[in-house]
Amino acid sequence: MNWRERLRQILPTRQQILANRWLRWLAPWLDHPALWHWSRRGVALGVAIGIFFGLLIPIAQIPISAVAAVLLRANLPAAAASTLVTNPVTFAPVYIAAYHLGAWITGEEVAAKTLARAAPPTGDISLWARIIGLGRPLLVGLVALAISTGLITYLLINLIWIWRVRSRRRQRIASRRRHGGN
Repeated sequence: MNWRERLRQILPTRQQILANRWLRWLAPWLDHPALWHWSRRGVALGVAIGIFFGLLIPIAQIPISAVAAVLLRANLPAAAASTLVTNPVTFAPVYIAAYHLGAWITGEEVAAKTLARAAPPTGDISLWARIIGLGRPLLVGLVALAISTGLITYLLINLIWIWRVRSRRRQRIASRRRHGGN
């Protein structure tokens, strides 16, 4: 099984996306062929959109990336699947990296005392309260990480796609020459 077949097994189908209760209202707009076509531009843009919203927004990533994919005519399954860049395993490392990046960009760090003050009297602080307590460095870091990773992903997919097409073309030409074809 090649990578395309594996990818198509993993990605949601048109029917699965239309059955999603959050996306049903998009049904009239989901008939555009560009949303389902596996083209270089569509896939690269879809993955970039999915990674952007997957990193930037902690909830409702798939519906938001689906709306963006519809508006920008990107590959919808690629956009939906690539939001999974953040998941229960990657969430903490991504947010820690985003905080450190944001602290470096802004030049400010939130002191541990600030986080302790955000804790309720029981001393138990929720994850959401900690994230909010991190404030500006986290927000700036998430935006910078989402934009840069989305752009890098878009460029990499385009470059790899072009390289593969040219490589296959060279192989076909070499094969024709070996076998006496024109």
